[in-house]
Amino acid sequence: MSEAEHPSRAGQQVTVEDVRALMGASTPHFALQLRNRIRRLIQGLPADHPARLEGEREIARLDALGVSGEVRGHRGEPGLEPLASVSDPGFGDHAA
Repeated sequence: MSEAEHPSRAGQQVTVEDVRALMGASTPHFALQLRNRIRRLIQGLPADHPARLEGEREIARLDALGVSGEVRGHRGEPGLEPLASVSDPGFGDHAA
């Protein structure tokens, strides 16, 4: 995934929808690249700008997602254990 912004965005006012468009593709694999794109997108916006506030919330979520991975399955669902995060030390260890 490229961290470069699309040229058509140059000079346009940043909106909350612009931030959300980047958020839609967030997975652990691309979380840190998306975080960087959102950071660049909102830099220079006033502290109380809606797109900056949304972007800062998303940056915090992407930081966590990029480090801890994602939880799969549903916690608390009887009989179904969530899959381990890829950041778990025992991930990939299988009893032979």
